[in-house]
Amino acid sequence: MTADTAPAEAETHIVVVDDDREIRTLLWESLVEHGFTVSMASDTRQLDSLMRIAPVDLVILDIMMPGEDGIAACRRLRRAGGPPVILLSARGSENDRILGLETGASHYLPKPCSAREVLATVRAALRTHHDASAREAALVFSGWRMDLSAWELTDPDGVLVDLTDGEFAVLRLFVERPRRVLSREQLLEGARGPDSDAFDRAIDVQISRLRRKLRAPGDEMIRTVRNEGYMFVPAVTRR
Repeated sequence: MTADTAPAEAETHIVVVDDDREIRTLLWESLVEHGFTVSMASDTRQLDSLMRIAPVDLVILDIMMPGEDGIAACRRLRRAGGPPVILLSARGSENDRILGLETGASHYLPKPCSAREVLATVRAALRTHHDASAREAALVFSGWRMDLSAWELTDPDGVLVDLTDGEFAVLRLFVERPRRVLSREQLLEGARGPDSDAFDRAIDVQISRLRRKLRAPGDEMIRTVRNEGYMFVPAVTRR
């Protein structure tokens, strides 16, 4: 699978997802001109591929696309703690905008829109996300500290623990929902998305690795709930 990527040196990485090549190219040109690093994808499968290989700071996402539509993709990304999303759609009624924002989108842009409007919306979304991230406290459990904005986990001695993106995503789902049973399907969808070709046992492997890295091989931290899934046992606080 391929995606068109613009070579740029800017730190902010934006992905434009639209099945209309002309529209995504126009957005690409406008944003690159203002110093952003911009990648293009024709559908959410390409978006997922890009997100697996490079950090993404913002997604501009068309709603009406073949396969997974923008509403479903936005909901999935926000549930997994992904980057902020700007929804882009030719459907600009009040109900459409409300639906888009209720999925967790930062902003909603009706088509057609000017390059100036897109740029202003992108800057506003990034500013809002940055401010929210600055206020976002770390999650602490049993002496462990999970920094969500930096994607870092440190042990009770302050040592940084090496986690894969998948392991961090699964652990984040747990610490944000302590003492609640999460099914394998919830964990799989939240960590990798509904289009993953992985199967339920892949989550068991992730759990096993997390238990080892948390130095809690049994049910001390992540409890197996027979026929239901897993539950994160420790109390979690924000600091």
